[in-house]
Amino acid sequence: MVLFLSITYIFNAITMKSGIHPQYAYTTVKCISCSNEFNIGSVREIGSVEVCSKCHPFYTGKRTLVDTAGRVEKFRAKLEKKEQLNNK
Repeated sequence: MVLFLSITYIFNAITMKSGIHPQYAYTTVKCISCSNEFNIGSVREIGSVEVCSKCHPFYTGKRTLVDTAGRVEKFRAKLEKKEQLNNK
């Protein structure tokens, strides 16, 4: 059974249709927040990412706020407004 599955897999890999699959290539990506550059494999051209594994709080263990387009300030403003309404 295993031999049959491996032969079938090899046969399908050899007889794939040509011209319908996207071109896989390696590209250099730059992190916007820490300016780290690294290579990845992708089917698209990716120029930059907002947060990478070198500066993301989950991977670094540091508790920092990752602000995208002022969302933290908007949230704090809403929170202050709500507290002011509750204090009246």
